[in-house]
Amino acid sequence: MQNPRLANRYAKSLIDLAVAKNELEAVHGDMLLLQSITRSNADVVALLRSPIIKADKKIKIMGAILDGKISGITSAFIRLVTLKGRESVLAEIAGEFEKQYNALKGIVRVKLISAAPLEAQLLNLIRDKVETSAGRKVELETAVDPELIGGFVLETGNELFDASVLRDLKDIKKQFLKNIYVSEIR
Repeated sequence: MQNPRLANRYAKSLIDLAVAKNELEAVHGDMLLLQSITRSNADVVALLRSPIIKADKKIKIMGAILDGKISGITSAFIRLVTLKGRESVLAEIAGEFEKQYNALKGIVRVKLISAAPLEAQLLNLIRDKVETSAGRKVELETAVDPELIGGFVLETGNELFDASVLRDLKDIKKQFLKNIYVSEIR
């Protein structure tokens, strides 16, 4: 992150405005769209960070990309941020908005990494177990990492629960490297 304090302040202002105008869900959808665009299109990120392209051109280009896809509040916000010369932080603002939205709604973001793709029924079961354990709504993100061999890794906030075969094998390797049983044999 380039400037987390700046992104935090702009995101807080936008979320406060969206709540006041009763358009929080619409603006949240707009920020998700903006995040997906900046993640998938390096040209848009380069445009936003370019010091050569003038603010009015950036506003026109972003307007052409997002025309009819975002609400008026988000459109005005992007225009304001661009006019203030902070458009390079727009992707970070969208990410910070998502964090603050989740905190406001009481949603816990959980990442589940498994060795193979999981069926929807199993994912729903895991989501239900984590929701009852956390006591809050859970947004489950999944990923596949074949190097885990088996089991899964569950990440939430600063916590990590690793129940993978790869971790077990690494633990066994550490035990062999320490060689704690040699002194007992002699």
